[in-house]
Amino acid sequence: MTAAALKALPVLVALATGVSGDVLASNQTATGPLHPHWIETKWPFPIDQWGTGRTFRCDADACGVTLTLYLRPKIGFCNCTRGVYDDTELDRVGDVELIGPQFVGIGEGKPITVGWMKGRARAFTVAGPYQPTSTAVAIAFNDKCDVVVATVTTAGDLASARRTALQFLNTDLVLRWARAELGSDGS
Repeated sequence: MTAAALKALPVLVALATGVSGDVLASNQTATGPLHPHWIETKWPFPIDQWGTGRTFRCDADACGVTLTLYLRPKIGFCNCTRGVYDDTELDRVGDVELIGPQFVGIGEGKPITVGWMKGRARAFTVAGPYQPTSTAVAIAFNDKCDVVVATVTTAGDLASARRTALQFLNTDLVLRWARAELGSDGS
């Protein structure tokens, strides 16, 4: 194969698959397998004291059910000693209220790991004055006093949504972003 043909190969793969090389690289986990296709969309919420975040969507054909994941850092807003260690701390730092002002936890949360960070995830029912009741999963994980919060909305199975969201949160794309946002060396 000629040098020109080798240079054109990534473009041909992208055209044939509909996926660019950058998306492939950013959707790979540390072990290498591709993750379901997540598309970044515009942050839909008004700016508050924490600013805007990032929004990702994974359609049902790739994730089994449509998921929307809202992600943002909250610098200096975590319990510096214990981190996101219980449901009370998760409720305090989480962003479920962005989805709807009336929310109730479904059972107890579970401990989670995202990269080098520990945290917690918990399912919620969420309602608001202008929306039907929906479901969400709140996920928060910290690096020292800084926390990253993710909120996942779905009409599907919450355990599956949590599992799929955690897989995405553990991709190089998100972990590199978290290191940069938190000013962390990832240890």
